[in-house]
Amino acid sequence: MLLSEVEITNRLQAAYQPGKSLKTDGVAETTTLSSNLQLKCAAVLLPLVRKDSSWHMIFTRRTDSVESHKGQVSFPGGGCNDSETRAEQTALREAQEEIGLSPQDVQILGRLNDVVTITHFRVTPVVGVIPWPYEFQLSQHEVSRVFSIPLQWMAEPGNWDEITFTPDGTRRSFRVITYHVYDGEVLWGASARITHDFLEILGLISGQGKIGE
Repeated sequence: MLLSEVEITNRLQAAYQPGKSLKTDGVAETTTLSSNLQLKCAAVLLPLVRKDSSWHMIFTRRTDSVESHKGQVSFPGGGCNDSETRAEQTALREAQEEIGLSPQDVQILGRLNDVVTITHFRVTPVVGVIPWPYEFQLSQHEVSRVFSIPLQWMAEPGNWDEITFTPDGTRRSFRVITYHVYDGEVLWGASARITHDFLEILGLISGQGKIGE
């Protein structure tokens, strides 16, 4: 059964806990938004579209010329500006800059709990619905491609693995989710963890990665 925008909003509101964050290795840690000042502020937009009578999530592939995460699959998003007081402002601005998505075309449904990345960002994921089809205008420097993946495909436990990852130049290992190839793209790392958080809130998977009843 396809969840409505209202149902998704209600589930996001029920799950959202201000001040709580989740590390990208899946370990929860409680923090206030004013603590851990060494963490850099960021926000991403999780754009949902109705496509083929089902919900799909929009992702981007970063170019090889960006400063970090070259060539990786990600959500539109980035660091907060000093003038921005809400994560929604950052997420919408970045989406407009990266893929030409007009803020007026986004119906905001809610937030997920913050995610603390291994690169020391505290990321607030913002969920929104956008029209489909949509004529994106890509930033040539930042984004090489926009594509979508069905939520139901990402919910299937046979489509991902959880692996141990040791970043270059470090001795610490992290548990990360990596998806199998879809449409020539590989979703993994922080973006995959955020996706799993969202799928769990919707009841499509449980904390153990099983399909929801």
